[in-house]
Amino acid sequence: MDRTLRLALGSIAVGVAVFGLKYLAFAVTGSVALYSDALESIINVATAVAAFFAVRLSAVPPDDNHPYGHHKAEYLSAVTEGVLIIIAALAILREAYFGYLDPHPLDAAVEGLAINALASVINAGWCLVLFRYGRRWHSPALVADARHLWTDVVTSGGVIVGVALVAITGYTRLDSIIAALVALNILWSGWKLMRESIGGLMDEAPPPEVVNRVKEVISTHAAGALEAHDVRTRHAGRLTFIQFHLVVPGAMTVAESHALCDRIEAALHRDIEDSVITIHVEPEEKAKHPGGVPVL
Repeated sequence: MDRTLRLALGSIAVGVAVFGLKYLAFAVTGSVALYSDALESIINVATAVAAFFAVRLSAVPPDDNHPYGHHKAEYLSAVTEGVLIIIAALAILREAYFGYLDPHPLDAAVEGLAINALASVINAGWCLVLFRYGRRWHSPALVADARHLWTDVVTSGGVIVGVALVAITGYTRLDSIIAALVALNILWSGWKLMRESIGGLMDEAPPPEVVNRVKEVISTHAAGALEAHDVRTRHAGRLTFIQFHLVVPGAMTVAESHALCDRIEAALHRDIEDSVITIHVEPEEKAKHPGGVPVL
């Protein structure tokens, strides 16, 4: 099984375990805030399943209908996660509203908080794993899953502190207020996730540091060429697509220009993992900056 698939499958197992613990914490205490935390964990499981199938589909080799591969399937998964996060937040707001109107005292607060804290520790550990390997392997689905889990970890920490204050002060409406704050934070997280995923679907350029690095590598290894211009980059799942025009002297043979392109491609592959490179060779009269070798 592919390494990314194994992580996505692991997210499902972790999500189920964490949901079980958080729901147990809610059942023990009756806390609306802990209920909101448990409800978000249901979304964790659903999004982990979506990420698993998206990663699996993105790994399918190119075919006649999809000659550039299926890598953007991971962005669709991330958009789905954003929608589910927003739905969960609205459901939590509803429960917080009714809980505020009719507050109830908490039962077994210490036991419930201890169970919830254990679930949060598990979530935090898995979140770090997903962040590390999702970024290393350029997997939007895994990174999206990690960001959602991190939101869950942060909000769980706030919930634990808030529920502890409810138990100490006896102000039961604070439980519903905390749940509403959790929901608003989840809404913001869902919006940011959807914005980034839509950017990927729209062929948004990689971060400026990646674009600048691409230009630097081309410039460093383009000895023999006159210039490189119209450098364009975009992300599609774990792949980085790079294309540019390379202007060479008119006397350069096809074999020599091909060897030059191979040298630049090899350097880019070493520096930019999972890159797909297209170089259009042009004669010297196509140069946009005669006399120089700039990379534009």
